[in-house]
Amino acid sequence: MPDVENGTYKGCYVCGLENEAGLRIPFRKDGEGRSRAEYVARPEHAGWPTVIHGGLLFTLMDEAVAWACTYAGKRCVTARAEARFREPGRVGMPLVITGHVTRKSALALRAHAEIHVGDDAGPIVAELDAVMAVTRKGQQLIG
Repeated sequence: MPDVENGTYKGCYVCGLENEAGLRIPFRKDGEGRSRAEYVARPEHAGWPTVIHGGLLFTLMDEAVAWACTYAGKRCVTARAEARFREPGRVGMPLVITGHVTRKSALALRAHAEIHVGDDAGPIVAELDAVMAVTRKGQQLIG
Protein backbone atom coordinates (compact mmCIF):
# COMPACT_ATOMS: atom_id res chain seq x y z
CA MET A 1 0.00 0.00 0.00
CA PRO A 2 1.82 3.10 -1.17
CA ASP A 3 -0.07 5.48 1.10
CA VAL A 4 1.26 3.62 4.17
CA GLU A 5 4.83 4.08 2.96
CA ASN A 6 4.26 7.82 2.53
CA GLY A 7 3.11 8.16 6.14
CA THR A 8 -0.63 8.18 5.58
CA TYR A 9 -3.08 5.36 5.38
CA LYS A 10 -6.38 6.44 3.85
CA GLY A 11 -8.21 3.82 5.92
CA CYS A 12 -6.82 5.04 9.28
CA TYR A 13 -9.56 5.37 11.89
CA VAL A 14 -8.36 8.81 12.99
CA CYS A 15 -6.93 10.56 9.91
CA GLY A 16 -7.98 8.35 7.01
CA LEU A 17 -10.05 10.24 4.49
CA GLU A 18 -11.49 7.05 3.00
CA ASN A 19 -12.64 5.50 6.28
CA GLU A 20 -16.36 6.22 6.35
CA ALA A 21 -16.62 5.11 9.99
CA GLY A 22 -13.51 7.07 10.99
CA LEU A 23 -12.97 10.52 12.45
CA ARG A 24 -11.23 11.98 9.36
CA ILE A 25 -9.15 14.41 11.40
CA PRO A 26 -6.27 15.93 9.43
CA PHE A 27 -3.08 16.39 11.44
CA ARG A 28 -0.68 18.99 10.13
CA LYS A 29 2.93 19.87 10.76
CA ASP A 30 3.30 22.58 13.41
CA GLY A 31 7.09 22.89 13.33
CA GLU A 32 9.84 20.28 13.34
CA GLY A 33 8.65 17.22 15.27
CA ARG A 34 5.31 18.84 16.08
CA SER A 35 1.73 18.03 15.03
CA ARG A 36 -1.60 19.77 15.46
CA ALA A 37 -5.28 19.10 14.77
CA GLU A 38 -8.65 20.52 15.70
CA TYR A 39 -11.68 18.42 16.51
CA VAL A 40 -15.25 18.71 17.79
CA ALA A 41 -16.60 15.43 19.19
CA ARG A 42 -19.95 14.17 17.98
CA PRO A 43 -22.64 12.67 20.26
CA GLU A 44 -21.75 9.12 19.14
CA HIS A 45 -18.28 9.60 20.70
CA ALA A 46 -19.66 9.94 24.23
CA GLY A 47 -18.92 7.44 26.99
CA TRP A 48 -21.43 9.14 29.31
CA PRO A 49 -24.06 11.69 28.32
CA THR A 50 -22.19 14.72 26.86
CA VAL A 51 -18.76 13.36 28.00
CA ILE A 52 -16.27 12.19 25.34
CA HIS A 53 -15.17 8.58 25.84
CA GLY A 54 -11.69 8.46 27.43
CA GLY A 55 -10.55 5.87 24.91
CA LEU A 56 -11.25 8.33 22.12
CA LEU A 57 -9.26 11.05 23.88
CA PHE A 58 -6.39 8.56 24.24
CA THR A 59 -6.66 7.69 20.55
CA LEU A 60 -6.45 11.36 19.53
CA MET A 61 -3.30 11.85 21.59
CA ASP A 62 -1.76 8.62 20.27
CA GLU A 63 -2.32 9.91 16.73
CA ALA A 64 -0.78 13.27 17.65
CA VAL A 65 2.47 11.69 18.87
CA ALA A 66 2.64 9.40 15.84
CA TRP A 67 2.33 12.39 13.51
CA ALA A 68 4.89 14.34 15.56
CA CYS A 69 7.36 11.50 14.99
CA THR A 70 6.55 11.51 11.28
CA TYR A 71 7.20 15.26 11.19
CA ALA A 72 10.51 14.60 12.96
CA GLY A 73 11.46 12.35 10.05
CA LYS A 74 10.84 8.94 11.68
CA ARG A 75 8.18 6.28 11.15
CA CYS A 76 7.16 4.99 14.57
CA VAL A 77 4.64 2.86 16.39
CA THR A 78 3.59 3.28 20.00
CA ALA A 79 5.62 1.10 22.36
CA ARG A 80 4.33 2.54 25.64
CA ALA A 81 2.00 5.38 26.57
CA GLU A 82 0.70 6.90 29.78
CA ALA A 83 -2.28 9.25 29.78
CA ARG A 84 -3.54 11.68 32.39
CA PHE A 85 -7.14 12.85 32.16
CA ARG A 86 -7.54 16.24 33.84
CA GLU A 87 -11.14 17.18 33.13
CA PRO A 88 -13.97 15.80 31.01
CA GLY A 89 -13.94 16.58 27.32
CA ARG A 90 -17.46 17.44 26.24
CA VAL A 91 -19.33 16.62 23.07
CA GLY A 92 -19.56 19.74 20.90
CA MET A 93 -16.63 21.53 22.53
CA PRO A 94 -13.79 22.59 20.19
CA LEU A 95 -10.58 20.74 21.01
CA VAL A 96 -6.99 21.35 19.93
CA ILE A 97 -4.77 18.27 19.88
CA THR A 98 -1.00 18.79 19.77
CA GLY A 99 1.97 16.45 19.85
CA HIS A 100 5.70 17.01 19.95
CA VAL A 101 8.85 14.93 20.11
CA THR A 102 10.77 15.47 23.35
CA ARG A 103 13.74 13.14 22.76
CA LYS A 104 15.19 11.14 19.86
CA SER A 105 17.46 8.13 19.66
CA ALA A 106 18.18 5.62 16.92
CA LEU A 107 15.60 3.11 18.17
CA ALA A 108 12.94 5.21 19.89
CA LEU A 109 11.50 8.67 20.27
CA ARG A 110 9.77 10.10 23.29
CA ALA A 111 6.81 12.33 22.65
CA HIS A 112 4.16 14.29 24.50
CA ALA A 113 0.58 15.16 23.49
CA GLU A 114 -2.04 17.45 24.95
CA ILE A 115 -5.69 18.17 24.31
CA HIS A 116 -6.82 21.71 25.10
CA VAL A 117 -10.27 23.24 25.03
CA GLY A 118 -10.67 25.99 22.42
CA ASP A 119 -7.04 26.91 21.73
CA ASP A 120 -3.48 26.28 22.90
CA ALA A 121 -4.04 28.37 26.04
CA GLY A 122 -7.32 26.70 26.97
CA PRO A 123 -7.73 24.26 29.84
CA ILE A 124 -5.99 20.90 29.42
CA VAL A 125 -8.44 18.02 29.07
CA ALA A 126 -5.80 15.28 28.82
CA GLU A 127 -2.12 14.69 28.18
CA LEU A 128 -0.02 11.72 27.16
CA ASP A 129 3.65 10.74 27.34
CA ALA A 130 4.76 8.03 24.95
CA VAL A 131 7.73 5.97 23.90
CA MET A 132 7.57 5.50 20.14
CA ALA A 133 9.53 2.64 18.55
CA VAL A 134 11.21 3.51 15.27
CA THR A 135 10.17 1.08 12.54
CA ARG A 136 12.85 -0.53 10.40
CA LYS A 137 12.99 0.38 6.74
CA GLY A 138 10.83 -2.06 4.84
CA GLN A 139 9.22 -3.38 8.03
CA GLN A 140 5.73 -4.55 7.20
CA LEU A 141 3.17 -3.09 9.60
CA ILE A 142 0.19 -4.92 8.13
CA GLY A 143 -0.42 -8.67 7.96
